[in-house]
Amino acid sequence: MTGSPFPQHATDVVASHVRTVENFPAPGVLFRDITPLIADAEAFHLLISTIADRYRGKVDAVAGLESRGFILSAPLAIELGIGMLTVRKAGRLPGPVVGVDYDLEYGSARMELQPFTVVDGSRVLVVDDVLATGGTADAAFELIERSGGVPAALCVLIELRELGGRSRLEADGRTVDALLTY
Repeated sequence: MTGSPFPQHATDVVASHVRTVENFPAPGVLFRDITPLIADAEAFHLLISTIADRYRGKVDAVAGLESRGFILSAPLAIELGIGMLTVRKAGRLPGPVVGVDYDLEYGSARMELQPFTVVDGSRVLVVDDVLATGGTADAAFELIERSGGVPAALCVLIELRELGGRSRLEADGRTVDALLTY
């Protein structure tokens, strides 16, 4: 873990509540399980307040990415006193929606957003649990822009550096913040 822009005490507490599960969901994979973190009220509150302190006054909305990004973005929006947007997999939001197709490691997917939920010119923080290749976050940035918003940054709980998501997003001029980097 390296280079978090968040206070060391907070990252230490968060890291101590993330469980590493070997060979899940497939052989050779190290899964970072955040269940113990969100099950501990004090640690979860520290996480949300730490993120809120970084972005307070700098964003007008948060956009949670389906599905675990919702776990972080809903309490964050409440803590910041702003609204939450939902960026969902195709077919899960009633229209009208805007959609973006993007590539996955093994195939493709589509993310959608209801454009009427984005206030023109609003600064939107994109929130997710994990940054891997950056495809989902990149799709979210595009959806926000197409809906009239301004992507402020991506904030993730965990960055898997070897998968190159940060490099991909920063090459496009995006700001990426991660609490933990593996």
